Amino acid sequence: MQSQFAWQDWLVFIAYFLVMAGTGWYYSRKKAATTADYFLAGNSMPVWMVAISVLATAQSAATFLGGPDQGYRNDFSYLATNIGAFIGALFVAAYLMPKFYQARVTTVYEMLEQRFGASAKRQAGLMYLFGRVFASGARLYLAAIAVSMILFADIQASSVITSVLILTLVGLAYSFVGGIRSVIVSDVIQCTVYVGAALFVIYFLYAAIPADFGEIIQALREPHDRELSKLTLLDFRLDFTSSGVFTFWSAISGFVLLNIAAFGMDQDMTQRMLSCKDAKKGASALIWSVVLVIPVMALFIIIGLLLYIYYQRPDLMMSADGQSVVPTFEGEQVTIFMYYVLNEIPVGVRGLVTVGVIAAALSTLNSGLNAMSSVLVQDLYRPMMQKLKPQHQEGHYVWAGQMGMVVAAAALAGMAILCFYWQQYSDMPLLAFALSVMVFSYSGLLGVYFTVLFTRRGSARSVLLALLSGFFVTLGLQPYILGLLLPQDMQFELGFTWQLCIGTAVAFAVCLAGNNNADSAVVGSQGAES
Repeated sequence: MQSQFAWQDWLVFIAYFLVMAGTGWYYSRKKAATTADYFLAGNSMPVWMVAISVLATAQSAATFLGGPDQGYRNDFSYLATNIGAFIGALFVAAYLMPKFYQARVTTVYEMLEQRFGASAKRQAGLMYLFGRVFASGARLYLAAIAVSMILFADIQASSVITSVLILTLVGLAYSFVGGIRSVIVSDVIQCTVYVGAALFVIYFLYAAIPADFGEIIQALREPHDRELSKLTLLDFRLDFTSSGVFTFWSAISGFVLLNIAAFGMDQDMTQRMLSCKDAKKGASALIWSVVLVIPVMALFIIIGLLLYIYYQRPDLMMSADGQSVVPTFEGEQVTIFMYYVLNEIPVGVRGLVTVGVIAAALSTLNSGLNAMSSVLVQDLYRPMMQKLKPQHQEGHYVWAGQMGMVVAAAALAGMAILCFYWQQYSDMPLLAFALSVMVFSYSGLLGVYFTVLFTRRGSARSVLLALLSGFFVTLGLQPYILGLLLPQDMQFELGFTWQLCIGTAVAFAVCLAGNNNADSAVVGSQGAES
């Protein structure tokens, strides 16, 4: 396999890191004086930059590698999940964004403190941190696998771990001093890089297919290996398994909840909107990010559709080889896109694709580091220190934020390494794998926030029970747990979007069981203590 860089690839690689180093230095010249500067950029970021940053945060290496895999295996149906994204974004813009700005919060979990007391804020923050370690660690793992294959020509444990460390250290170095401002600027650069890489790949793939455009479209409409057209956008099958998570019914149920949680209850995303001047601008940035994600995601699915023609339609490729390609690397299954990169992609473009993978990974990694640090400092460390040593100035908490990023980086790197072994026992597609791990924390958070928004019930104790019940219900629906609990003839498979619906419903019911009077007493006692 030709997996080594040529000099043209190295040139692209070096140019990318020079740009990153230069912009990182430029936006780190002035150190943040307060946590409001470090975590929210002083509410001074323009809407267009925040919108692209939200887009880049959502479009991780899982999208860069998993999007083409979705197009190759299936069709355009993943784009239909943006129906849920629009509904979720409108909900957050209407109900949550005004409340966040009105309360002048740094993290979204501070809003729970006003209703249920400081303990609820800590519990929600810890649940977010737990889920974010899983989700961002999984994305870091996906990028590290790709980088290991291209740079080191193998996927041995030592090479993957080295790739994880390289990505983690680069991401940490870029955003350590400048805080969220550096992260958002970095996201704009990263998004430009990986979208550019996708466009180059589409150009070279299309040029390599001897069939004309009409023949390609006809082949996608009538594929040989499936009944549905590969141009299908809306899939109305009622399928509750993992193969049905991108259907229309899943888009208007589980994906609505998924996007409400991602945009309004996940500090990783919401922190970007909170860096705008006011709630109206934050909501505008959110809506624009959802609009932008559609053409960007379509690019990666188109890559997969062209790869289907390239590898599965020898009649159009004017090739005598009619055997299906089994994409493997060193005996391990890889995505069809990585197989193409390692074997077919032209010199120079391989370097650009590698840079694209790294850019997609860093856009998510930088966001996760700063968001996790903001929760560690603002929701956990600052309240504790204000009781023990109230004389600490803002500069101390900025330093704590930087140390929090180091802790977050270590946690994400550790999770990425764990995923290297975890994924070997799972046949789940990369895109679904990266999305599904978010459900563990989202179920409980959705149940708690719906209680806050739409009822007067709940208590500090029921918040904790709701967060735990959402997690354990989701855990109990995993195939490896069902295999232990149920006999063979009673076992079933449930897609992660439906797991989220069930987990949220249970968590909501548990949180509702809390006593309002007990809640008031708890908040009152905590206020007296402070």
